[in-house]
Amino acid sequence: MNYTPLAQTGSPPPPPHQCHKVHDVVYTSSMKRQALPRQPESVVALPGSDVSFRAPSAVKDPHWPYAEDLEESSGMMERLLRKCRVQNQLVRECLAECLGVYILILFGCGSVAQVTTTEDQKGQYLSINLGFALGTCFGVFVSRGVSGAHLNPAVSLSLCFLGRHPWIKLPFYVFFQVFGAFLAAATVALQYYEAILLFGNGQLLVTGPRATAGIFSTYPAGYLSLWGGIVDQVIGTAVLQVCVLALGDARNSPAPPGSEPVMVGAVVLVIGVSMGSNSGYAINPARDIGPRLFTYVAGWGAEVFQAGGGWWWVPLVAPCLGALLGSLIYELFIEVHHPADHTLDQGAAEGTKALELVDSVSDPPMNNKGTS
Repeated sequence: MNYTPLAQTGSPPPPPHQCHKVHDVVYTSSMKRQALPRQPESVVALPGSDVSFRAPSAVKDPHWPYAEDLEESSGMMERLLRKCRVQNQLVRECLAECLGVYILILFGCGSVAQVTTTEDQKGQYLSINLGFALGTCFGVFVSRGVSGAHLNPAVSLSLCFLGRHPWIKLPFYVFFQVFGAFLAAATVALQYYEAILLFGNGQLLVTGPRATAGIFSTYPAGYLSLWGGIVDQVIGTAVLQVCVLALGDARNSPAPPGSEPVMVGAVVLVIGVSMGSNSGYAINPARDIGPRLFTYVAGWGAEVFQAGGGWWWVPLVAPCLGALLGSLIYELFIEVHHPADHTLDQGAAEGTKALELVDSVSDPPMNNKGTS
């Protein structure tokens, strides 16, 4: 028998009683009850064969979810995500800051943990600089479209003084920046827990050759005085702020569109390789106090606030002073001297969009750039 005429669309289908209840079976002189999947949508003839069968519109493999199940699951997921959507703009910005700082500290402190616990066998000081630089870069990428990617309470504070960020948002930004750093430190500790214990001979030490608290927060070198540490942090953060403002100055030479996070990461890298040996270039209060609070509650104890002659407040206060100084320097040396009627060509104007550093209470912020 030959049922190839079934391939013609004008031919009537076989009577229902001739069909298997699961498969349509087509007999040929060379086939013995070989079953093909039944799909009533269309009829197809196999090339080079005298058998034809009804082809499915979508093959239903028992090892994969059915199409309708996938559609239903997708719809449920969309409805669930819609319920999780935050409408309040300030909350969205704070969440973005939290996640951006989390990425920064995860890569930065993670690189310190790897270098420390392997005793420089899997990375060295340059690895740490790259970790913080690239962590800053990707942290900015993560959050810049929502919050402007300050990622640094000192930067947020200086922008408020410049009138480019509302004061009412400052405490919320600072809290979530610190919280993001705290969570990142906890993640690094969880990931490197066994390595940290092995390196410290089963102890969580703050000082000494087997200390591991320095994985998370900064501590001064033995030769550094308290005053020297303040100067170190003020200079480092001032340079950072000058560069950030320059990258976003529409009337100067702003960074090309899309390159801003990379350029901010490069600023952090060059600060690290040129100013990092004194005290670890915190240049960011959240970067230091968030992980320090974690080490305090996680087992390193109160010594994290006592080591270095009570060093803990220096990376908290000095970066804020440095950011304000950097803002003042850039305003007095560069920005105040721009001609009032200075105009930009279209290319330069487009290059300012991601680093405008302007924000308002009601509108989403422009893409101001923050740092480590």
